[in-house]
Amino acid sequence: MAAVAPLLTELHQLIKQTQEERSRSEHNLLNIQKTHERMQTENKTSPYYRTKLRGLYTTARADAEAECSILRHALDKIAEIKSLLEERRIAAKMAGVNSDNDPPRKTMRRGVLMTLLQQSAMTLPLWIGKPGDSPPPLCGAMPANSDYVAKQGDKVAARVKAVDGDEQWILAEVVSYSHSTNKYEVDDIDEEGKERHTLSRRRIIPLPQWKANPETDPEALFSKDQLVLALYPQTTCFYRALIHTHPHRPQDDYSVLFEDTSYADGYSPPLNVAQRYVVACKENKKK
Repeated sequence: MAAVAPLLTELHQLIKQTQEERSRSEHNLLNIQKTHERMQTENKTSPYYRTKLRGLYTTARADAEAECSILRHALDKIAEIKSLLEERRIAAKMAGVNSDNDPPRKTMRRGVLMTLLQQSAMTLPLWIGKPGDSPPPLCGAMPANSDYVAKQGDKVAARVKAVDGDEQWILAEVVSYSHSTNKYEVDDIDEEGKERHTLSRRRIIPLPQWKANPETDPEALFSKDQLVLALYPQTTCFYRALIHTHPHRPQDDYSVLFEDTSYADGYSPPLNVAQRYVVACKENKKK
């Protein structure tokens, strides 16, 4: 954890700076409020008040931009820490796979795995662009670029053959990618299977790397009645579904209707699925 410690120290300092900047700006915001109250009491807008408010709002904007800059720096630092921890996790995993002396890997309990998947969805970073910025690829419903290659350790939806011969979409982790064969090696995230699959690019769908903010980037969300693949709750498999409602706040989930022939209309009741686990469906026709 040696390399992480200084990053955590820097992050702590940035959080302190944010609080200091906010405290400094509160005095100016209070002045704005008091000025408006005086104007209402006197029931007039004099040149004096207009000039004063213009100055106060200019200062407030500068304060907000300064705080925003510190917060962006803090978010970058958090991403750096998460990336470093992910690199260590992958290295430890590969060391275990390549070692003949280590005992067999223990199967993760189902409840623990479900909790980890939920945490992964909750901690997916929210895309916060600058004014005028468009959501990047893999933000919410935004697709990856055509030449995109998922990195080692990335989570993806992978289409594999099940034991009964049927094909299904599973949650998997990228082990490697071969540019010579254009194929991925992926591990089934469900360790009960302990399976590794070699798959072509068309059988892989990268998962979102950022949550889309419905309040600022609604175009980066799937639309109502759009056909998607969604991770069925408490499983590690993706199934076809229709968007029932999309998130209205950054922390909200999608509400989806899974295809289910046991219901009269062919769809399940609405179920919540996090942005992290909803991707575009490559098959347009209902089977």
